Amino acid sequence: MQSIPVDGTRLGTMTCIVAPEVRIANRETGEVRKDREGQTVYTVGVAVRQDGRRASIIEISVSGEPVGVVEGVRVHVTGLTAFSWAMGDRHGLSFRADAVTPVPAAAPAPTASRKGGEA
Repeated sequence: MQSIPVDGTRLGTMTCIVAPEVRIANRETGEVRKDREGQTVYTVGVAVRQDGRRASIIEISVSGEPVGVVEGVRVHVTGLTAFSWAMGDRHGLSFRADAVTPVPAAAPAPTASRKGGEA
């Protein structure tokens, strides 16, 4: 497999569309996939949309449970790498990241306070 580093700053808006799920290594036994350090690997479905373009959906594998990442929340992806793969006549890209974290929600704009109890 060839690994391709991805510049996440050029991807545009990223939104979680499938909450983190444990990645299964063996469907027959239910064995959970672990990384080299023994951490559980999770998969997160992310919609990626650059300005003026249609959205693309990618699944990103990440070690350890991404805390605070739920469907509908904007996310930040750190250390994204794409891997090209081929099995027989099938081929494609898979994605792995160092971390997937929620983007903090913007603080609401302050409202003008009224002085002297006017209504």
